[in-house]
Amino acid sequence: MKEDDLLIITADHGNDPTWPGTDHTREYIPILIYGKNNAYGKDLGVRNSFVDIAATIADALGIDFETTGSSCLF
Repeated sequence: MKEDDLLIITADHGNDPTWPGTDHTREYIPILIYGKNNAYGKDLGVRNSFVDIAATIADALGIDFETTGSSCLF
């Protein structure tokens, strides 16, 4: 990765193995963010919304993006 690259790894809403069917039944998803210009080892905590990822991407790209989400960059 280059100095200004940002890697975001996440998942779609998971499936609870104790629930019948394949509907999205987990309300939380993992978010891992890596970039040389971002804080190392920072706990992102429990985010309010999946839209925080979109806010993070917009922040990293310097795009003015109106959203209810908040960036995960530090």
